[in-house]
Amino acid sequence: MLARHLTVIIALVLATGISCKKDEKTGAGPEGASSAEKKGPQAVTIWWAQWAPADGLQELGQEYEKAAGVAIKVHQIPWSNYQDQVFLNFGNKTTSFDIVVGDSQWLGRGATSKLYVDLTDWLPTVVDVKTIHPQALKYLCEYPGGSSHYYAAPCETDAVGFAYRKDWFEDPKEKAAFKAKHKRELAVPTTWDEFKEIAEFFNRPAQKHYGCALLTGRGYDALVMGFQPFLWDFGGSWGDPDSHQVKGVLDTPAAADGLKLMKSLLAYAPNDGPNMDYGKALEAFTSGSTAMAMNYFAFYPKIVKDMGPKAGFFVTPGHGDKHFTSLGGQGMSISTKVAPEQQKLAKDFIAWFLKRETQEKWVKKEAGFTANVEILNSNAFKKATPYNEPFSRSMGNIQDFWNVPSYNELLSASVQRLGEALDGVKQPIEALHLIAAEHERIFKEGDQATKAAGTK
Repeated sequence: MLARHLTVIIALVLATGISCKKDEKTGAGPEGASSAEKKGPQAVTIWWAQWAPADGLQELGQEYEKAAGVAIKVHQIPWSNYQDQVFLNFGNKTTSFDIVVGDSQWLGRGATSKLYVDLTDWLPTVVDVKTIHPQALKYLCEYPGGSSHYYAAPCETDAVGFAYRKDWFEDPKEKAAFKAKHKRELAVPTTWDEFKEIAEFFNRPAQKHYGCALLTGRGYDALVMGFQPFLWDFGGSWGDPDSHQVKGVLDTPAAADGLKLMKSLLAYAPNDGPNMDYGKALEAFTSGSTAMAMNYFAFYPKIVKDMGPKAGFFVTPGHGDKHFTSLGGQGMSISTKVAPEQQKLAKDFIAWFLKRETQEKWVKKEAGFTANVEILNSNAFKKATPYNEPFSRSMGNIQDFWNVPSYNELLSASVQRLGEALDGVKQPIEALHLIAAEHERIFKEGDQATKAAGTK
């Protein structure tokens, strides 16, 4: 809920972003402009995708406006065309937004194309970076990852996990039948082998009951995000992050085994299982027909609303000693194509958002997942919702796709070939060979373009 009472002192401090007094002669603040010179009310416009966390950010923005006198306007765009609209807008002389809450994959393009303000020197002055979860800092804020060069501040952290029919798993008849067949207790799976056994057990198409729903959609990144846990858990990798060597790194027999397993699980999915985006996977579960469904944790509040205690949540399974999942979430980046005074207002809001007390409010918003390590690890956070505890554990397992400038071309090639493997058009190892060759070509062309630009 919005704070009802804030002291005048706090309001003044937040409104100016400083504690200095105005010049007694001119009435101007440290920026040198008097209140009479300001052009209308101050506002910060934020673009984000259309979903519950954006609603929560707008609610916090209303609280900030009451305290600081700066309006926060969160403009929401459907996920299906969010990326396109953002980068089309970056093509203008001035962007319509001051802050964009962008996917991790956008960092390389935003940084190298000088679309994002460099926050390297500023970010550590407003938040102790040691309090930011290291995986969130690496994938959501830094470019290149691990460089301590920041082009975003953490906003929404997220990870791929699973929802499951807790009522089915706890049904005495189901438990007895499963134990009789598999000689072990029916429980949430911790390995992919256990996952497959459970998916097969609950798959009853004649009753319109299905074992699992995976992320396999061909639009944007759903298929890649769904495939990555299989890739990494079976010992695969997208490639060498330094040399960008992909051949012999991605297209290995072990990685092919992961893709084979993913394909085999589609036998236990609903009819549209081979092409399920985030919305379809969510619907497959909330309709009551599916035992286990993969998705990002940020979508799980709807499951709790719709299904209550019938649903439970668990961390993405692992294989052997490997246990990884796909990173989700976004960071806040400031547009270089807005005036310096707007960049200053944007920084003031981000600084306020990153404060511990604000983050404590953020996590109480629907799917408002923080990057603050202490909050993530606190009992209060873990017990707040049925999905917070597995989410907290998942944060240690996250990895990400390429966030280089050519990420979109790399993503498109991956989706095409992985889709062909799931559809049976290509064998898994063949699909991976093709992805590896195409990725190396894309990297080579990108490197050549960079060198050519540098010689001009």
